Amino acid sequence: MANEIEKLSSVGLPDAELNGLAEQIAKEVERGRQALSININATVTETYWNVGRYIVEFEQKGKATAKYGTALLTKLSHLLQAKVGRGYSRPNLNNMRKFYLMYSNCQTVSNKLTWSHICELIKIDDDLERSFYEKECIAERWDVRTLHRQMESGLFMRLAQSKDKEGV
Repeated sequence: MANEIEKLSSVGLPDAELNGLAEQIAKEVERGRQALSININATVTETYWNVGRYIVEFEQKGKATAKYGTALLTKLSHLLQAKVGRGYSRPNLNNMRKFYLMYSNCQTVSNKLTWSHICELIKIDDDLERSFYEKECIAERWDVRTLHRQMESGLFMRLAQSKDKEGV
């Protein structure tokens, strides 16, 4: 690598100028990669929310509640995996369905959290607790492992019961 840089510096520009140009371009490429990652995540999350919506609407067929026990998700999973590939297992379809039911507007989380974060959050039935972890994830930029660890350690309950909120 150093040898390649030496060859390139022989183009008549001072090394510092060439390195500065390379650094500027490298920063722009990294910025573009980060923006792409955010856009991909938002698109995946929105797609999964819509899949959940389609499933719920199909299950309910215009009724207020659905009839369960029809093995819909298992059959649908097999069909989708044949048509579009991996990622549409029965548990994942169930998560998409649950995501749609728990979040009336996917825009609130689609560009802020990953699908893995959402899969952890939808395990929480209590709306207040789920909202707490969602906000902490976003504010503190928790990765999924940190979110899982905080949920397992009962951070929400410890804070709710503590008189020293800052200490916790």
